[in-house]
Amino acid sequence: MTRISLTRLPGDRVLAVDAGLEHVIELADLSAYVEGREPDGPRWVWDDTARWYPPLLEAGIRVERCHDLRLGRQLLRRAPAADASLLVAEESEHWDRLRPAVPSDPALFSVDDSTEHLRADLEDARQRAAVAASSEAPRLGLLLAAESAGALVAAEMTHTGVPWRTDIHERLLGEQLGPRPPRGARPVLLEALAGEVRSALAAPGLNPDSRPELLGALRRAGVEVPDTRASTLRAVEHPAVVPLLRYKQLAHLFSTNGWAWADQWVKDGRFRPSYQPAGSITGRWSSNGGGALSFPVQVRPAAVADDGWVFVVADVAQLEPRVLAGMSGDRALAKAAQGTDLYQGMVDDGAVGSRNDAKLGLLGAMYGATSGESGRMVAGLTRRYPAAFGLVEEAARAGERGLGVRTLLGRGCPPLGEASTTDVDTARADPESETRRRRSYGRFSRNFVVQGTGAEWALCWIADLRNRLWRLGAGPVEARPHLVFFLHDEVVVHTPAHLADVVVAEASHAAAAAGALLFRQLSIDFPLNTSIVRSYADAGKPGSVPGADVTPGR
Repeated sequence: MTRISLTRLPGDRVLAVDAGLEHVIELADLSAYVEGREPDGPRWVWDDTARWYPPLLEAGIRVERCHDLRLGRQLLRRAPAADASLLVAEESEHWDRLRPAVPSDPALFSVDDSTEHLRADLEDARQRAAVAASSEAPRLGLLLAAESAGALVAAEMTHTGVPWRTDIHERLLGEQLGPRPPRGARPVLLEALAGEVRSALAAPGLNPDSRPELLGALRRAGVEVPDTRASTLRAVEHPAVVPLLRYKQLAHLFSTNGWAWADQWVKDGRFRPSYQPAGSITGRWSSNGGGALSFPVQVRPAAVADDGWVFVVADVAQLEPRVLAGMSGDRALAKAAQGTDLYQGMVDDGAVGSRNDAKLGLLGAMYGATSGESGRMVAGLTRRYPAAFGLVEEAARAGERGLGVRTLLGRGCPPLGEASTTDVDTARADPESETRRRRSYGRFSRNFVVQGTGAEWALCWIADLRNRLWRLGAGPVEARPHLVFFLHDEVVVHTPAHLADVVVAEASHAAAAAGALLFRQLSIDFPLNTSIVRSYADAGKPGSVPGADVTPGR
């Protein structure tokens, strides 16, 4: 496969290295160049997909493959099976501090600093050498390809946006908060709740948004609590609790998805958040802005498909337990995973007496539960599923010893590291503190291997689904069925209504293909829960059908 690298040059120019030949292209001609080469199926190599791909999408150009050097370098520097010294070069310091572009960046070319003109072809050669020298080259190669495909998906989802009905959103805010307040003021219904809290606590000057003030007022009212979390407050009996919990809920809505949020992130009937692929250490995504990974229940009715279109919402049933079965090669657990409910499969297998026991035991193993009912379940299930439970236990022991662990495809978790002088002194004075620190890291490393491999499966799923959706229509990305939302184990596809059933089938086929790609030696079922709805708020509800009434006020 031909690789074409693109490097930014001063003066609104681009250096393209195509099959070893260098071409200098004017920025104004870049879209035409990419469009002309894309039918040959190259892999585009660039420093950051979030910088290069959006302008191409705006020009109506979709690329099938890329290699994101920023993400690749980040991954290879931490991968236990890769020799990071092969990435060292004169520009290494600048590559290491390269950060993803965000929507606020003014253009493809920003200030002329040290990270603006890094040679993509040279870094690509270094990364390919590091992969080729690895004893696990095929796995690392797959991980790099999946990571880069995820970056393409992220850019496309920001480009197409989630269909968003501003009229419905404003109606929902009005019903729950009252009319839009002046800048810097609380909405009237939120202020009314604040008044109830002040009255119940006999604190007329209280600002309920201030944690220190709120803790002080609660203590003066005889309520001793360590924090003001909702879970803590629910255990308290006091007249202030009910209005306070409601206040905190609506204050969160106001600050995270209120009028100011809509002004910034909703344009032309689309919510366009900014995603950050591999934004967390496990490979899961995070958000660069807009709260991309969260659709609060209160505002979901505003996510409404276009006329003649619907949403296909698909999520994977019990992703991480299925991933654990596959990566450990535990055939007994894989057998229990055949079907839509792995936990019930464990009951039918005779491993436990109830579905709840199965869930407690399996989640306890992945998250490090060692006491109580969950701990007892873990002990019994370890004998029944030794490969699966042994894998997470081994990861936990490695973490406790200060060692790094890795996912199935080779993403590395940094080791606990050498203790600082302060840590050493603390450990000598309080050995129990050091023990707690290592056990805590062991719980993290135990979950890292499963959660990280689950993220790898999800990347393979959306990468394949993206291409399947492209083949269902014609025209630019937004004219065909396309992904508009992705969260760990759930996708939302915006599709013409007449293709909805086909999209459901393709999502299922892509899930099966991702499982076969990662777990070649063991057949693992990845069943999907799917809904076809007009509004995202209806996903998962029984009886929801395309064409449901979303008229404001109904």
